[in-house]
Formats: sequence, C-alpha cells, structure tokens
Amino acid sequence: MKYYIVDAFTKRPFGGNPAGVVLLEGDTFPEEDLMLHIAAELRYSETAFVRRLSPTQYHLRYFTPVAEVELCGHATVATFALLHKLGLAEGRCRCHTLAGDLAVEAGERVLMQMANPRIVETITDIAPIYQALGLDGYRPELPVQVAYAGLNDIMIPVPDVVTLDGLQPDMEAVAAVTQAYDACSFHVFALPTQAISHSSNQTITAHVRDFAPLCGIPEESATGTANAALTHYLATNKVIPVQGDFNFLQGEAMARPSVVATRVASDGTIYVGGTAAIVAEGEIKTQ
Repeated sequence: MKYYIVDAFTKRPFGGNPAGVVLLEGDTFPEEDLMLHIAAELRYSETAFVRRLSPTQYHLRYFTPVAEVELCGHATVATFALLHKLGLAEGRCRCHTLAGDLAVEAGERVLMQMANPRIVETITDIAPIYQALGLDGYRPELPVQVAYAGLNDIMIPVPDVVTLDGLQPDMEAVAAVTQAYDACSFHVFALPTQAISHSSNQTITAHVRDFAPLCGIPEESATGTANAALTHYLATNKVIPVQGDFNFLQGEAMARPSVVATRVASDGTIYVGGTAAIVAEGEIKTQ
C-alpha cells in the first residue's frame, strides 16, 4: 500500500495540519485492525484510507491512532489535494464516508461539502468545561453548545485571543467532559476585537484551538469538521451572516498556523476548503 504525508490548510510543507493518506487498490478495505495499526504507526491525528471507485467516485474511511471516526475535514482536503496532484481527481467528485455522501471540488484548492450541520445540545452546566481549561468561574455571553458537521464538537467561547493562546487544559478533564457529551473535542474560540487579516490576505472570523484527547489528539493545528460546526454555531447565534465566506485561524499556539476556509451556501450547506502540500511518501509493508 502506498502512503503519503500531506499537510492540509497550507501551501508550504511543515505548516497546517498533517494527515496520513493511504491509497488502496482492489474492491475492499483492509481489515479494520490493520487500518488502526497503520494509523497508530503513522501517528497523525487522522489517516485517511481511500478507494477510487471511478474517476469521480471515492470511498474514504478515517482512523485516529485509537479509533475510526465518521469524517475528518483536514484529511479529506489532504486526500483530494493529493489525488489532484497525482492526476487521479479533477473537478466535482463524490466522496462516500460514514457521515454520508459529500460533494468535493478537487483542484489546487479543495472545497468539500460537510454533513448537514446542527446544534445538538446547549450545555447549561458549564463549570466543569471552564475548570478543565483553567478558567474557573468564567461565564461567556455566548452559549456553550455541542455542534455537529460530521462529528460532535463542543463550541466553547473564551474572552479574547490572549486567553486562548495561554490555555493549558487538563487533558484528563477534557477527555471526561467530551465523553460525557458524546463529543470529539473542545473547540475553543475567541473572536477578534477588530477585523484583522492573515498573511494570506484573508480576513479572520475567529481564532481557534481544538483539544481532542479522547480521540488520542491533545491538540490539532487545523480541523475542518469542527470549524464547519463553528461556522454553523456562529450563524445560529447571529455572530456572522447565515451565508458567506469565512476564515478560521488555528494552530498558532503550535507554531503551525493554518487558515481553514468555510463557505455557507444559500441553502445552508457548509463547505470547508483549503490547499495542501505533500511532505513525504512511502510503501507500507504488512508482511
């Protein structure tokens, strides 16, 4: 099996969020145990296993080092950017996942449809959440909610970017809370005090950090699904328009700054987009 290491949401190697991508041949996926072992060996937050069914149809499965997940935005962006660079995908494609069938536009910039977003739950007992972040007693103006765009993630506002950058979460407590709400991560965000632009000349909608120790990921530098969920959360809570283009700056605290672009279409469909850079490739030996 051929594998690649691809950095998503960046144009340069060693930026953005790295993912493993394994290109498969044949009519079936390997045994789940083998895919889990490969993901654990590669040690990235997610590894995508992809089968090319036709020039426009692809089947993807995603594994963290400890479990299979329904969908991973950055690994999907990495996969289709790779397929495009290899001449295996161009234009509008269909991606089959455990979260449903999604439309993907493959090119130098990948734009992928996310699962239908929704607010799953508003959390009223927020004290354990802010205690886990070291912010005992903080009461935000915006609600703390579980939002879904392929995975359940907890949307957690903090007062400013300085507070966000200084967070040192209790990972055991974060894992316990996410498990209690059947969620994947703490998706913590701060709104900019004024409109700012990143070096890519994109206006930043929010600064974010994502903690997912329950999935074996202490912190991710870019998360497509969680930022799609955050886009829906912010629109639902009337922070941003219900339609338009938005950008989320993530990974600053990890020295891997990433810009995750989202788009909300007129029908409410959310897309996540970005570029990617191939860092390495190799062959997986199973015998």
